[in-house]
Amino acid sequence: MKWSLKELEKYRNEPLRIDETLDVKVKTLARFSDRVIDIDPVKVTGMVSIDRDDVLLDVHVTGQAVVPSSRSLAPVTFPFDFDMNEIYITEESHFDRYEENETVLLLEGQTIDLDEGVIDNIIAQIPMQILTDDEKDGQVMPTGNGWEVIAEDDFNAMQEENQPTDPRLAKLKGLFPDQDQD
Repeated sequence: MKWSLKELEKYRNEPLRIDETLDVKVKTLARFSDRVIDIDPVKVTGMVSIDRDDVLLDVHVTGQAVVPSSRSLAPVTFPFDFDMNEIYITEESHFDRYEENETVLLLEGQTIDLDEGVIDNIIAQIPMQILTDDEKDGQVMPTGNGWEVIAEDDFNAMQEENQPTDPRLAKLKGLFPDQDQD
């Protein structure tokens, strides 16, 4: 869904209401095939308004995507539900109008592409670590030919078991028999 700035001028006095379902699958997979396996149509509701020649976008986005597990690359369903607030400006001097914590984007052309903004925000919502239910429970760890992934606690325990005792300290081992367990 795209709008030209001229098209949005007629909504200067009253905001443009949005209640759309966007099919962003093709664009998302073209740009982020390494981060998204599949994505359902995305529901977008909210409004677009004009304030002092800047375009204010305030929408709510819901949907779900299938993304690879960060551990095994197995498919994981990732539901998303977030607010998207962006300000589009046409001149760099307009940056001074807004706070640092606001999302302000400088338009390179004369059109605003809602699809691209929604896709970028969905990608930003995907957590760095996303696991399948079995992986969250610690039941499944990936393995391969000659390798396996183990939990950090298991690795530390193996390191302690396999660590040789310094021969100079071996004579002291029996000195405090009640503390050998520690």
